[in-house]
Amino acid sequence: MAQTDAPPLYLQIAQQLTELIRNGTLARGEKLPSVRELARQHGVAQTTVVQAYHWLEDARLIVARPRSGFFVAARPVQLPEPSTPRPLRRPREVSVDWLGQRILGRQQPEGMVSFSSGTPGPDLFDVDRVRRAVTRSVQRHRHLLCNYPSSAGHEDARRALARYAVGLGCSLDPQNIMITGGCMDSIALCLRAVTQPGDVVALESPTHFSFLEVLQGLHLRALEIPAHPRHGLSLDALQLALDTQPVKAVMLVPTLSNPLGSCMPLAERKRLAQMATRHDIAVIEDAIYNDLVEVPEMRRAVKSYDTSGHVMLCDSFSKTLAPGLRLGWVEAGRWSDKLRGIKDLQAGGQSAVLELALADLITQAGHAASMRQLRAAVAARMEAVRSTIATHFPQGTRVSDPPGGLLLWVELPRGMDAAALHDLCLPERILVAPGTLFSASGRFRNCLRIGMGGDWTPRHLQALARVGQLACQMTSEMPSRPHGGAATVSLPDAALGASAA
Repeated sequence: MAQTDAPPLYLQIAQQLTELIRNGTLARGEKLPSVRELARQHGVAQTTVVQAYHWLEDARLIVARPRSGFFVAARPVQLPEPSTPRPLRRPREVSVDWLGQRILGRQQPEGMVSFSSGTPGPDLFDVDRVRRAVTRSVQRHRHLLCNYPSSAGHEDARRALARYAVGLGCSLDPQNIMITGGCMDSIALCLRAVTQPGDVVALESPTHFSFLEVLQGLHLRALEIPAHPRHGLSLDALQLALDTQPVKAVMLVPTLSNPLGSCMPLAERKRLAQMATRHDIAVIEDAIYNDLVEVPEMRRAVKSYDTSGHVMLCDSFSKTLAPGLRLGWVEAGRWSDKLRGIKDLQAGGQSAVLELALADLITQAGHAASMRQLRAAVAARMEAVRSTIATHFPQGTRVSDPPGGLLLWVELPRGMDAAALHDLCLPERILVAPGTLFSASGRFRNCLRIGMGGDWTPRHLQALARVGQLACQMTSEMPSRPHGGAATVSLPDAALGASAA
């Protein structure tokens, strides 16, 4: 059920201060009023002001200095954002490139400085916190190690997930929640429940490489819908597709989409849920990055606006707690019974002991603080990477500016070939992901996805600077072109086959 759209008091205060910071009324480095003073000015409790200041910290607009107070943060590096791709009129068969599996797969050559991962490494996760939770669960529930688990998941764990979903704006019945082997496992189950081989699935363009893999595995066709680098999937383009194509499902990441890092505005999330009801199609929502977004209201799921059961919510904690737990969950709305039947037949259940360890982790009093620390660490890394790109990449490079997460979308100057840049980087033991891997149509030839996860070290910034230098060399060797704004380079439809017409 949807919650009220009226913003809480702390958010109203935060938004007022945001506007003052954005328009320069509050200059960078300027000290903000004390918590007590601002509470008196607005006639609210001091705890409300503390919430507002925490929101502004998460949004990287202010910083706290011990024993000094809160100050307006320095402006982040300003770079032009990538362009929005043109729509494609027809769906395509999906054929995942072997290069993508090599670059983005788990088995990569040793000694590589890789920019392929968007999952935090052990240096960002609280490994000891996870270890303690698993140890407690084994001690308290060791008898479960000798029993087959429920395919839907342990009841206590499903109740904990229902409580967690309140933070996504959702009121879910634990009986309708199913625990899975990860977010992609949930998505594959959803697709099996609502499609047949040959059906058309609409998805963001560019899109998550794993989405293309699962579509190929299920013999489904992809219809790419343009995505804006800040606002995500274009609902106007989606509406046109629904009016003209036999779309059976829409698959998207509304919060911190992969690879753009875009966040769909709340009004658009509500509109998408309404479109799903009106057209009687499934919306498969991947919420795996919601806890990494710096702006709290962007954690609200499309599912929170769903009144008809057409939104299937998929999630996991591999980006925020521990990918090694291999646990995800799904609430499939009107398809819950069908999903349960498919899972009973093909997979069975996960480890109940690990499910209860996860329930322990997400219900601990310190979980929110742990997520704030993770977001702060991720934000610092993001700024360092954007600064390196601004300094070392060719003039005309465009870069996304997502409010969180560990992925950047880099659009190189017109005419550059990111696959050729990948080839230049390989002999120097550097691995980058060309943009063509994130489309079923071979688009985004002049784009890169930069992942800042995995085993991150100081070598990564040095390697990224070298990638920029190699890109500059490529630019200097390109024939001169008329000056103009940078744009995503797409292969002509003739080169993509008759289906592009």
